[in-house]
Amino acid sequence: MSKSDPASSKKERNKTIRWVVTIFIVTIFISGFISFASTEIMEASSVLVAFIILFVIIFIGIIFDVIGVAVTSADEKPFHSMAARKVPGGHEAISLLRNAERVSSICNDVIGDICGVVSGSASASIAAQIIVNFSGSTGEIIMLLMSAMVAGLTVGGKAIGKTFAIGSCTKIVSGVGKVIWFFHNIPSFLKKRNS
Repeated sequence: MSKSDPASSKKERNKTIRWVVTIFIVTIFISGFISFASTEIMEASSVLVAFIILFVIIFIGIIFDVIGVAVTSADEKPFHSMAARKVPGGHEAISLLRNAERVSSICNDVIGDICGVVSGSASASIAAQIIVNFSGSTGEIIMLLMSAMVAGLTVGGKAIGKTFAIGSCTKIVSGVGKVIWFFHNIPSFLKKRNS
């Protein structure tokens, strides 16, 4: 073993600790903000609009879960030729794959889990709006049905999403790379448009 191994190991450990602390803090802030915003919007909305918001939250969780799985499943080789040919999103896709562990953590754990928590509180908020017109055991049944529906949609959607992500990982990573490329290049697009 070389003498640099302990120093390298310590540096890697410190890097991991910083990453965990950063994710912890970011998750608290994002979760708090989304929970507050969704609760405020749902309380001011009709039951139909509240249902639409709930489905959007569940859908976002599934989409990010798909991205997280695709990034951990995809092979880097096809993206090298894309980057060499200067295809939009090629370099961004390589960057995603080289940071697959962190991308997966953000997509699956941070955003996915936040959407899970928020969708749970959103379903409780919708159930509370519905049971105003009911009493006794009917209200409890509505609460149980709402929880079961959210759990079923989330788990079922993620199961289908994972199968799709593994089978189409290259296309998904390529698509995400193109989206990131587009957002990176918005300032230059605006500059060209104004000139």
